[in-house]
Amino acid sequence: MNIVIIDDDKLVALSLKTILESTGRITVCAMGNCGEDAIRLYDEHIPDVMLMDIRMEDMTGLEAGEQILKKHGGAKILYLTTFSDDEYIVKALSIGAKGYILKQDFESIASALEAVMGGQSVFGEQVVTKLPVMMKARSDFDYSRYDINSKEQDIIKLVAEGMSNKEIAAKLFLSEGTVRNYLSEILEKLSLRDRTQLAVFY
Repeated sequence: MNIVIIDDDKLVALSLKTILESTGRITVCAMGNCGEDAIRLYDEHIPDVMLMDIRMEDMTGLEAGEQILKKHGGAKILYLTTFSDDEYIVKALSIGAKGYILKQDFESIASALEAVMGGQSVFGEQVVTKLPVMMKARSDFDYSRYDINSKEQDIIKLVAEGMSNKEIAAKLFLSEGTVRNYLSEILEKLSLRDRTQLAVFY
């Protein structure tokens, strides 16, 4: 697995490189220290996973990640930070990041990278404990502000439950084409990119 490490603390970046390459399964093909480095190095190396800090001068890891994901929709970005602020977690999820773990979870970073490489989303233990509270805080979301009707709300809920378009169509007595059209409209109204982001949003 080829990864790029972005951290404004050069000592942390070097330490991560040493630890991760010692597994024999991970190769660090480049390291950078700022958001601009992240964008440039992603374009140059197209890594399997980018491991990136969040708080950096000039451009944050979240801002860099958002730009990378706009250009490379399939990019796998795992955020590694000392901060567990709700605002950061929500933003990381909303832009399509594959995970958010804390630097305190040092021993689990290699396995987290491998999980992300395998298509999973990964969240550190302290982050996971926050998710139910964050979801509860947003349970009274005002769909009417985004012109989302009750049928579209039903579809959002079923997408979040992991149903395919075919399954949703059967459950709601609609055609698959109609479900696809509904989904396109929902994503546009909520400014989301795909059904994964929709499920996370829900």
